[in-house]
Amino acid sequence: MSVITLRVNGQTRTVDVDPATPLLYVLTDDLELRGPKFGCGLGQCGACTVIVKGEAVRSCSVPVQSVAGAEIITLEGLGSPENPHAIQQAFIDGQALQCGFCISGVVMTAKALLDKTPNASDAQIRQAMSNVLCRCGAHVRMLAAIKKYQQQRLERRTA
Repeated sequence: MSVITLRVNGQTRTVDVDPATPLLYVLTDDLELRGPKFGCGLGQCGACTVIVKGEAVRSCSVPVQSVAGAEIITLEGLGSPENPHAIQQAFIDGQALQCGFCISGVVMTAKALLDKTPNASDAQIRQAMSNVLCRCGAHVRMLAAIKKYQQQRLERRTA
C-alpha cells in the first residue's frame, strides 16, 4: 500500500492503496464518485472515461500511481444537477440518453475532444465517439447534443 495524492475535480484527495490499483476503483470505491462506470474492465467500452491532463482516459486500465498529482475530472467535476455544465445541459435538452450507463464516457470523451479541437469535424466527432460503446440507440441524439455544445462554444468565442 502507498499513500497517493490525487487532484480530482479541483480537490486534493489522498488515498492509501496499492499503486497498481486501477484509477476507476479508487474513484468509485475510495472517493465514492458515481460518474465513471465499470463496463468491460479492458479499456474498450469507454464507460469509465475521465479526463486526465486534458485527455480522455479509460480509468479502468490506468494504474492510480501513474496519475498521482495530475488533474483528473469526472462527470461530477463538470457540473451538478442544479447547475449542469453546458455539455451536460445539451444532453439534457436533447434527451440524448436512455439507460445512462455510457453517458459519462460519451460526455467526457466529447468534452476532451472539443477542448482540444474546438472546430472538430463531424467525422472527427464520430471517430471519437466510436470508441465509446452504447447499446441504447441514442447515437443520433448524442451527436446532435455534442454538435449543439460545439456550436455554443464557438458562438461564445466569437462574441
